Amino acid sequence: MEWIKNQDLRFLNKRKLNESSEQEKTVRGIINCVKIQGDAALRDYTNRFDGVKLEDLKVTNEEIASSYQNTSKEIVEIIKEAAANIRAFHEKQKPDSWQDTQSDGTVLGQRVTPLDAVGVYVPGGTAAYPSSVLMGAIPALAAGVEKVVMVSPPQDNGTVADGALIAANEIGLTDIYKVGGAQAIAALAYGTETIPKVDKIVGPGNQFVALAKREVFGTVDIDSLAGPSEIVVLADDSADPKWIAADLLSQAEHDPLSMAVLVTPSEMLGKAVESEVESQLAALPRKAIAERSINDFGKIILVEQLEGGAAVVNQLAPEHLEVIVEQKKEEKILKAIKHAGAIFIGPYSSEPVGDYFAGPNHIIPTNGTARFGSPLSVESFVKRSSIIRYSRQALEDNAAKIAGFARYEGLEAHARAVEARIKEC
Repeated sequence: MEWIKNQDLRFLNKRKLNESSEQEKTVRGIINCVKIQGDAALRDYTNRFDGVKLEDLKVTNEEIASSYQNTSKEIVEIIKEAAANIRAFHEKQKPDSWQDTQSDGTVLGQRVTPLDAVGVYVPGGTAAYPSSVLMGAIPALAAGVEKVVMVSPPQDNGTVADGALIAANEIGLTDIYKVGGAQAIAALAYGTETIPKVDKIVGPGNQFVALAKREVFGTVDIDSLAGPSEIVVLADDSADPKWIAADLLSQAEHDPLSMAVLVTPSEMLGKAVESEVESQLAALPRKAIAERSINDFGKIILVEQLEGGAAVVNQLAPEHLEVIVEQKKEEKILKAIKHAGAIFIGPYSSEPVGDYFAGPNHIIPTNGTARFGSPLSVESFVKRSSIIRYSRQALEDNAAKIAGFARYEGLEAHARAVEARIKEC
């Protein structure tokens, strides 16, 4: 791990989405082909990229039943309990409509309505990500979205991973399709003979998925252009170096571009964590990936005091932040933290607790976008309409001001639209 003692954070620039013009051209070609050829293009790309020939793009009830047969009851129960926790958390996020009646009879307010249709992209292929199903779909369902469509690349056996199918079935999803990559994003954005068009697309994916989401933004809404995962641990000497090392590696194993950073005023803790990372890394099944991540983006940032560490955290604006300090210092440090996607407080709040089970969403802003972004939530799946009911008295009192404002901006028709009503009163 690289030591940084001058708070030089230029390494962050190396983690941005650096697409090539060739990749952009490829993605645009895929999107255009899906727009024109629909399902035929989806089958062709699935055969070409995933090595699977499909007749039916939609997952069948038989495939869902088979997923339960292939999965232990223990895992099924864990998925059910995680889903309950995630739903309970997101149910508390529902925003309310409101109206306010003023003394002159004017009514102003806000109306909150759910989106009609949402697409959830779930990474797949050789892996199973039931947590991505739960985190992407449950807030949409809690918001009241009527149609939630799930897409995920097929495995070699021609269907979606068992865990993902179980998670989808447990929360009531019925529109599940065996397609991934940029072609799946195009299908959700524009619709095909089989896959319905949606209003918003959420969920993580590879670089081609991210580029496709960027390309269709405007036709549909998207959650974000997610980058590689990241974790920052702000810790003092009260922290256990073994636990910190394990948490850093939990993100490093995601991707060679994942970032794992310890911020601490304790050089002794930093050295102990560095040693533990090397030791634990040797036994990881995904050692090759985690090792590249640690070598390139594993950092130990030494600060003079914890308050300075909080300032560094705000510059990093990490996806995941763990704060492991003496309990009496927690409140002061938390008040100083302004930018972080999810904050894990105390030694027992390991980052995977939030990834899978606690309830808050794990689709969180990355690459410093926590400076202005928020985790996926119920609010991500609703829209607001302003309500304006002006009374006759209010218009008479304010018409001259409104017309004057309009004329100041050179919009005579605006002014006359208001004055016409006054003349008729």
